[in-house]
Amino acid sequence: MEYRKLTREEISRLEQQHCTAEDWNAIDVSLNFSAEFVTNVDFSGIVKIGDMQETWTLQGGMKMHTGLKNVALHNVTVGNNCIIRNVANYIANYTIGDNVLIDNVDIMVVDHESTFGNGTEVAVLNETGGRTVKINDKLSAHIAYIMAMYRHRPNLTARLNEITDFYSRKHASSTGTVGNNVTLVNCGRIQNVRIGDNAKIRGAIRLSNGSINSNAEAPVLIGHNVIADDFIISSGSHVDSGAMISRCFIGQACDLGHGYSASDSLFFSNCQGENGEACAIFAGPFTVTHHKSTLLIAGMFSFMNAGSGSNQSNHMYKLGPIHQGILERGSKTTSDSYVLWPARVGAFSLVMGRHVHNADTSNLPFSYLIENNNKSYLVPGVNLRSVGTVRDSQKWPKRDKRTDSALLDFINYNLLSPYTIQKMFKGIEILQMLKKVSGDLSEEYSYMDTHIKSSSLRKGIQYYRIAITKFLGNSIISRIGDRTFASDEELRSHLRPNCEIGTGEWVDLSGLIAPKELVTGLIEQIENTPGIRLKTINEAFRQMHENYYDYEWAWAYRKILEFFELNPDEITWKDVVHIIEKWKEAVVSLDNMLYEDAKKEFSKASMTGFGADGSKKTKEEDFEQVRGDFENNSFVKSLHEHISKKSELGEKVINNLIKTSQA
Repeated sequence: MEYRKLTREEISRLEQQHCTAEDWNAIDVSLNFSAEFVTNVDFSGIVKIGDMQETWTLQGGMKMHTGLKNVALHNVTVGNNCIIRNVANYIANYTIGDNVLIDNVDIMVVDHESTFGNGTEVAVLNETGGRTVKINDKLSAHIAYIMAMYRHRPNLTARLNEITDFYSRKHASSTGTVGNNVTLVNCGRIQNVRIGDNAKIRGAIRLSNGSINSNAEAPVLIGHNVIADDFIISSGSHVDSGAMISRCFIGQACDLGHGYSASDSLFFSNCQGENGEACAIFAGPFTVTHHKSTLLIAGMFSFMNAGSGSNQSNHMYKLGPIHQGILERGSKTTSDSYVLWPARVGAFSLVMGRHVHNADTSNLPFSYLIENNNKSYLVPGVNLRSVGTVRDSQKWPKRDKRTDSALLDFINYNLLSPYTIQKMFKGIEILQMLKKVSGDLSEEYSYMDTHIKSSSLRKGIQYYRIAITKFLGNSIISRIGDRTFASDEELRSHLRPNCEIGTGEWVDLSGLIAPKELVTGLIEQIENTPGIRLKTINEAFRQMHENYYDYEWAWAYRKILEFFELNPDEITWKDVVHIIEKWKEAVVSLDNMLYEDAKKEFSKASMTGFGADGSKKTKEEDFEQVRGDFENNSFVKSLHEHISKKSELGEKVINNLIKTSQA
């Protein structure tokens, strides 16, 4: 923008309109500047003012001309067509974009060179600081996971801290910025805060040392009575209704409100926090807590739903709050559940009751962990037949509210993946070993401070085998698709993986499922490459995510050979048909279990409380009006459709394979 100095006539008019200046020559204005719309303004330092040509229509239809009124400006640049008025103290050291509304604010100031929250140390998981993560604008769940969990590689920790420090220094400034199209009204103290485009800040009490990374694609909303210190809030997030955050990173499309309190915590994509409290938690994507009585502390979660009154303890009153716990992806806690850290709960498990024995069920996913008479009982694999588990897996991608084209987190939503299936293979080994060591006639088995009943053990092996068969069948059907083959050799050639990456162990980097060898390779690159930057690391994670299915097939192919005892040089179309037949049985079996589980929601017991003041018939009619009938329930109908579609798909692939024998 081109600027000019004020004319004598303009200075005279400004003085008549109760404006003062430390030095009128230190004020630059746009070529189209009009002094008419500047009233009762005190200028000091270097000030630049843009055009003020437009009239705004505010909420409710009120019209207001752009301009400056009742404000003190010190070292401030004001963009075009802004309304800045009624600032109780002053605005100092800010560059303000175009079309900005600032009204009824106490103070906006940058009082020293600031990194605007970048580099803030968050004592996640361990309150004493053993897993401190330095936050930054570009922090992903995956980088944070490595920062927090790979402390056995001190060189890695040092390099990641150096990278973050470099980024923080690069973006440090003694001048704050307010982007274009920002609304900032009825707020208290805004100190050392950088505000991105299109942000809406209404009624915040205090914002200190932070970045609000809003943009036109994904605006940020900061609402009434919010207090935020030492923070970064990513695009598309809402922090509202009395939320209080201190030393926190808020990822993309998160929602914190209704008095939620969080300190020293990381929240990644699509997390929701209401009413309760968080302290030193690593909240991976889709961590959800809604209840006033719920405290999440010193835990790592993702795709998690915390029931009311859920609580954990990280303090044994000996060496301080040093203990931590992990609920792997997809776990849930019921109302009034309690877990004494340290503990680790396997993926997609349900925690019910109070558990004080430091269990580790990570190799037995899809389980129930239930308390009975102060003992922790484990029911392996039973959550595979739960309709709630499937419903959750379907809702997560639908509830991804991110609209920013530049995503920070790469999220894999798959319920069955090499990560969970590898644990099922281990789970079968564990359960079979328990059976072998303790004998077939044992009524109860002990494992990692939990108890497993004999019937649960046997069924657990069965559930895992069904799920493994389903996953491997899904993989081979996806690989074959609609193809036909001229010979078994052509079939064998097509089945061979395109790469060898992924045949070993897999890890879940808080939402990103990837081969461990790739993660290890990236870590070594970070450790050994001077000058590597956040952009390079995030690009490596993106590549892992985009190539997931190639890596998955490399893993699944090896497991198919192992599970079905096949020689890769001797596979025939008959072998593949056998696998698909077993897959069809597994799919139908699991869907029938889900069907029976869903039916419980329509039992007589579920009708309790319906049909007030009426007969049994009234109760049933009231229930049907509210909940519908079982067979027409959308989920039940989708189960029938799923069985039909999968059966048709299986038959289609089988028919194509039969043509191989006729070639």
